Amino acid sequence: MMCWMQEVVRWPFSPGAFAGRGRSDPKLPPGQYLTEDFPVLSAGPTPRVDLTKWEFSVLTEAGARHAWSWPQLLALPAEQVTVDLHCVTKWSKLTTTWLGVPLETLLANVESAADYAMVHSYGGYTTNLPVEDLLGGQAWIAYRYDGDDLAPEHGGPARLLVPHLYLWKSAKWVRSIELMLEDSPGFWEGAGYHNYGDPWREQRYYGD
Repeated sequence: MMCWMQEVVRWPFSPGAFAGRGRSDPKLPPGQYLTEDFPVLSAGPTPRVDLTKWEFSVLTEAGARHAWSWPQLLALPAEQVTVDLHCVTKWSKLTTTWLGVPLETLLANVESAADYAMVHSYGGYTTNLPVEDLLGGQAWIAYRYDGDDLAPEHGGPARLLVPHLYLWKSAKWVRSIELMLEDSPGFWEGAGYHNYGDPWREQRYYGD
Protein backbone atom coordinates (compact mmCIF):
# COMPACT_ATOMS: atom_id res chain seq x y z
CA MET A 1 0.00 0.00 0.00
CA MET A 2 1.54 3.31 -1.08
CA CYS A 3 1.94 5.88 1.71
CA TRP A 4 2.69 9.46 0.67
CA MET A 5 4.69 11.49 3.14
CA GLN A 6 6.07 14.97 3.59
CA GLU A 7 8.25 16.38 6.35
CA VAL A 8 6.86 19.13 8.57
CA VAL A 9 8.54 20.63 11.62
CA ARG A 10 6.27 22.41 14.10
CA TRP A 11 7.69 24.69 16.77
CA PRO A 12 5.17 25.94 19.32
CA PHE A 13 4.81 29.68 19.70
CA SER A 14 2.78 31.66 22.14
CA PRO A 15 2.93 35.36 23.05
CA GLY A 16 5.30 35.72 25.96
CA ALA A 17 6.70 32.23 25.47
CA PHE A 18 10.26 33.55 25.81
CA ALA A 19 9.61 35.63 28.89
CA GLY A 20 11.55 33.30 31.16
CA ARG A 21 9.62 32.55 34.35
CA GLY A 22 12.53 30.43 35.58
CA ARG A 23 12.58 27.94 32.71
CA SER A 24 15.96 26.59 31.60
CA ASP A 25 14.73 25.97 28.03
CA PRO A 26 12.67 28.63 26.21
CA LYS A 27 10.66 25.86 24.52
CA LEU A 28 9.28 24.74 27.90
CA PRO A 29 5.92 26.26 28.86
CA PRO A 30 5.55 27.73 32.38
CA GLY A 31 5.69 25.14 35.16
CA GLN A 32 6.99 22.33 32.92
CA TYR A 33 10.16 20.26 33.32
CA LEU A 34 12.09 18.45 30.60
CA THR A 35 12.11 14.66 30.41
CA GLU A 36 14.05 12.37 28.08
CA ASP A 37 11.67 9.48 28.83
CA PHE A 38 8.17 9.04 27.45
CA PRO A 39 5.99 8.50 30.54
CA VAL A 40 2.91 6.32 30.12
CA LEU A 41 -0.22 7.78 31.69
CA SER A 42 -3.72 6.49 30.88
CA ALA A 43 -7.21 6.82 32.31
CA GLY A 44 -7.78 3.06 32.09
CA PRO A 45 -6.38 -0.23 30.77
CA THR A 46 -4.68 -0.34 27.38
CA PRO A 47 -7.08 -1.66 24.73
CA ARG A 48 -5.76 -4.12 22.15
CA VAL A 49 -7.32 -3.34 18.80
CA ASP A 50 -7.41 -5.90 15.97
CA LEU A 51 -6.30 -4.05 12.83
CA THR A 52 -8.66 -6.11 10.68
CA LYS A 53 -11.53 -4.62 12.70
CA TRP A 54 -10.03 -1.17 13.35
CA GLU A 55 -11.97 1.78 11.97
CA PHE A 56 -11.82 5.55 12.32
CA SER A 57 -14.96 7.56 11.64
CA VAL A 58 -16.21 11.13 11.59
CA LEU A 59 -19.85 11.73 12.51
CA THR A 60 -21.38 15.09 11.61
CA GLU A 61 -24.04 16.96 13.54
CA ALA A 62 -26.50 16.01 10.77
CA GLY A 63 -25.80 12.31 11.22
CA ALA A 64 -23.60 11.76 8.16
CA ARG A 65 -20.86 9.22 8.79
CA HIS A 66 -17.47 9.00 7.08
CA ALA A 67 -15.27 6.00 7.88
CA TRP A 68 -11.82 4.61 7.06
CA SER A 69 -10.44 1.12 7.60
CA TRP A 70 -6.80 0.61 8.59
CA PRO A 71 -5.62 0.03 4.98
CA GLN A 72 -7.61 3.07 3.85
CA LEU A 73 -5.98 5.27 6.50
CA LEU A 74 -2.50 4.13 5.50
CA ALA A 75 -3.26 4.89 1.85
CA LEU A 76 -3.94 8.56 2.59
CA PRO A 77 -1.21 11.23 2.24
CA ALA A 78 0.76 11.37 5.49
CA GLU A 79 3.08 13.92 7.07
CA GLN A 80 6.14 13.32 9.21
CA VAL A 81 6.08 15.98 11.92
CA THR A 82 8.50 16.92 14.68
CA VAL A 83 6.71 18.44 17.66
CA ASP A 84 7.04 19.08 21.39
CA LEU A 85 4.71 17.36 23.87
CA HIS A 86 3.49 18.87 27.13
CA CYS A 87 1.64 16.82 29.76
CA VAL A 88 -0.66 18.36 32.37
CA THR A 89 1.38 16.48 35.02
CA LYS A 90 4.16 19.00 34.15
CA TRP A 91 6.60 16.96 32.06
CA SER A 92 7.55 18.02 28.54
CA LYS A 93 9.27 15.95 25.86
CA LEU A 94 10.84 17.97 23.04
CA THR A 95 11.41 17.22 19.33
CA THR A 96 9.35 14.03 19.05
CA THR A 97 8.83 12.63 15.54
CA TRP A 98 5.55 11.20 14.30
CA LEU A 99 3.93 10.04 11.08
CA GLY A 100 0.24 10.57 10.55
CA VAL A 101 -2.63 11.82 8.42
CA PRO A 102 -3.55 15.51 8.83
CA LEU A 103 -7.09 16.11 10.03
CA GLU A 104 -7.59 18.47 7.07
CA THR A 105 -7.31 15.42 4.81
CA LEU A 106 -9.90 13.45 6.76
CA LEU A 107 -12.30 16.38 7.04
CA ALA A 108 -11.86 17.65 3.47
CA ASN A 109 -15.10 16.13 2.14
CA VAL A 110 -17.06 16.36 5.37
CA GLU A 111 -19.90 18.90 5.25
CA SER A 112 -20.43 20.39 8.68
CA ALA A 113 -21.20 23.68 10.41
CA ALA A 114 -19.94 22.37 13.76
CA ASP A 115 -17.58 24.45 15.91
CA TYR A 116 -16.81 21.68 18.41
CA ALA A 117 -15.62 18.09 18.37
CA MET A 118 -15.77 15.17 20.77
CA VAL A 119 -13.02 12.62 20.27
CA HIS A 120 -13.87 9.01 21.16
CA SER A 121 -11.33 6.27 21.85
CA TYR A 122 -11.36 2.50 21.91
CA GLY A 123 -11.78 1.80 25.61
CA GLY A 124 -14.32 4.58 26.18
CA TYR A 125 -12.11 7.66 26.74
CA THR A 126 -13.37 11.01 25.41
CA THR A 127 -12.01 14.54 25.12
CA ASN A 128 -13.46 17.70 23.57
CA LEU A 129 -11.85 20.54 21.63
CA PRO A 130 -12.77 23.22 19.09
CA VAL A 131 -12.86 22.10 15.46
CA GLU A 132 -10.50 24.95 14.53
CA ASP A 133 -7.81 23.27 16.66
CA LEU A 134 -8.00 20.23 14.39
CA LEU A 135 -7.29 22.29 11.28
CA GLY A 136 -4.52 24.52 9.96
CA GLY A 137 -1.74 21.95 10.29
CA GLN A 138 -2.33 21.53 14.03
CA ALA A 139 -3.59 17.92 14.35
CA TRP A 140 -2.98 14.44 12.94
CA ILE A 141 -4.13 10.85 13.30
CA ALA A 142 -0.66 9.49 14.09
CA TYR A 143 0.29 5.84 13.67
CA ARG A 144 4.11 5.85 13.79
CA TYR A 145 6.44 7.30 16.43
CA ASP A 146 10.21 7.71 16.16
CA GLY A 147 10.32 5.51 13.05
CA ASP A 148 8.35 2.59 14.48
CA ASP A 149 4.70 1.56 14.60
CA LEU A 150 3.00 3.35 17.47
CA ALA A 151 3.13 1.13 20.57
CA PRO A 152 -0.17 0.31 22.32
CA GLU A 153 0.91 2.00 25.56
CA HIS A 154 1.39 5.26 23.67
CA GLY A 155 -1.94 5.00 21.87
CA GLY A 156 -1.30 2.54 19.05
CA PRO A 157 -2.40 1.58 16.58
CA ALA A 158 -3.36 5.25 16.10
CA ARG A 159 -3.89 8.29 18.28
CA LEU A 160 -4.92 11.88 17.84
CA LEU A 161 -1.94 14.23 18.00
CA VAL A 162 -2.70 17.87 18.92
CA PRO A 163 0.68 19.04 20.27
CA HIS A 164 -0.22 22.69 20.90
CA LEU A 165 -2.55 21.57 23.72
CA TYR A 166 -1.84 19.51 26.84
CA LEU A 167 -1.37 15.87 25.97
CA TRP A 168 -4.67 14.62 27.42
CA LYS A 169 -6.31 16.26 24.37
CA SER A 170 -4.25 13.97 22.08
CA ALA A 171 -6.54 11.00 22.67
CA LYS A 172 -4.90 7.58 22.53
CA TRP A 173 -6.50 4.66 20.61
CA VAL A 174 -8.63 7.08 18.62
CA ARG A 175 -11.84 5.60 17.23
CA SER A 176 -13.99 8.52 16.05
CA ILE A 177 -14.61 12.24 16.06
CA GLU A 178 -18.12 13.49 16.66
CA LEU A 179 -18.77 16.99 15.29
CA MET A 180 -21.06 19.11 17.48
CA LEU A 181 -22.83 22.47 17.32
CA GLU A 182 -22.47 22.94 21.09
CA ASP A 183 -19.52 22.13 23.33
CA SER A 184 -19.62 19.30 25.83
CA PRO A 185 -16.94 18.12 28.30
CA GLY A 186 -15.00 14.90 27.80
CA PHE A 187 -13.64 12.53 30.45
CA TRP A 188 -11.03 14.71 32.16
CA GLU A 189 -12.84 17.97 31.44
CA GLY A 190 -15.84 16.65 33.34
CA ALA A 191 -13.53 15.71 36.22
CA GLY A 192 -12.21 19.26 36.68
CA TYR A 193 -9.52 19.68 34.02
CA HIS A 194 -9.51 22.84 31.93
CA ASN A 195 -11.89 22.80 28.98
CA TYR A 196 -9.21 24.00 26.52
CA GLY A 197 -5.78 23.11 27.92
CA ASP A 198 -3.21 25.59 26.54
CA PRO A 199 0.18 24.76 28.15
CA TRP A 200 1.57 28.25 27.54
CA ARG A 201 -1.29 29.71 29.60
CA GLU A 202 -1.05 26.92 32.24
CA GLN A 203 -4.65 25.91 31.66
CA ARG A 204 -4.47 22.72 33.67
CA TYR A 205 -7.62 22.80 35.73
CA TYR A 206 -11.02 24.47 35.75
CA GLY A 207 -10.57 28.16 36.52
CA ASP A 208 -6.93 28.40 35.41
